[in-house]
Amino acid sequence: MLKGLTRAAMIATLAIGGATAAVAQEFTLRATANSNEADEDYDGLVVFENYVEQASNGAIEVELFIGTQLCSNGTECMQGVADGSIDIFISTSGGTAGIFPFVQVLDLPYLMADDRVAEAVLESGSPFMTTMQDMVEETSGGAIRLMTIGNTGGWRNFANTQRRVQTPEDLEGLKIRTVVADLPQELTRALGASPTPIPWPELFTSLQTGVVEGTKNGITDIMGMKFPDAGLQYLTLDGHAYMAALWFMNDEKFMSMPPELRRVVVDGFYQLQQATFASPKRKSIQAYEDFVAGGGDLYVPTPEEKEAFKQAAQPVFEWFTSNVEGGQEAYDALTAAVAEVEAELEEVRGAAIE
Repeated sequence: MLKGLTRAAMIATLAIGGATAAVAQEFTLRATANSNEADEDYDGLVVFENYVEQASNGAIEVELFIGTQLCSNGTECMQGVADGSIDIFISTSGGTAGIFPFVQVLDLPYLMADDRVAEAVLESGSPFMTTMQDMVEETSGGAIRLMTIGNTGGWRNFANTQRRVQTPEDLEGLKIRTVVADLPQELTRALGASPTPIPWPELFTSLQTGVVEGTKNGITDIMGMKFPDAGLQYLTLDGHAYMAALWFMNDEKFMSMPPELRRVVVDGFYQLQQATFASPKRKSIQAYEDFVAGGGDLYVPTPEEKEAFKQAAQPVFEWFTSNVEGGQEAYDALTAAVAEVEAELEEVRGAAIE
């Protein structure tokens, strides 16, 4: 037992760049996610907690608050991060659009083709990530840091209670649940459907009673919330948006730590990001099987059909760059990053198959 503890201490010492095992000052990080323990956010936080506490040799303690114990919505939680009552918070772009409107760039449809592209674009130190971090810092007056962007549920797809959707025309007239943020509503409207903002906890009942007839979610969220029991039986895998999860931290708390512990926290967020990248891939396998086994209609658009969706969504790009503060800068950063990553992947893939 003693030998195991000694080895763990040595690993922790190496992990923080040679810092001595005994750190004089101790820190507690209060991290919250408005989700549950079945969610990818929780998976990421558990990995973060384990890594940071071990690599800091106990100098940092991470306290997890899952659900609405500390705050109940994105605006309230982000205010908590800004004033220091919350150290770490995770949100979708829609949840923080009221504070950082430019992060809605992550909801722009059909820009990133797959996980490999998305994960490279969101890599720590990438030009896009650096741009986003700088914009968050400037907008918050230096109060909030964007630490990393992971995933929370795979890819957004259109699902509904009425019919199979193969083309944009099939969405015509359907009442689709969206978050309150403007961009998802603009996208839904551009594709001919009727956007209906509904709080997440009310969505099951809203589908069941016909208040809405569809939603834009990933399969793990759909099955985790048992939406098929509310009549959601048609799912089209158009993959219009990567379900990005933005992880924020109070800047003052971060900078109050010595450099060797800031390194641990930064590396902890890398570990967290990798966990959230992987978690939806594994969970979605069983989720898709369960959806089909329950009578669900699962449809994969052809390349031609997916292109039709992309063309129908074009007005959203002009709306975003013209109407969202910081929209043009964020859009340029994302599209440039995607183009660079796609070119690199094409070269890598080409070499791999020869």
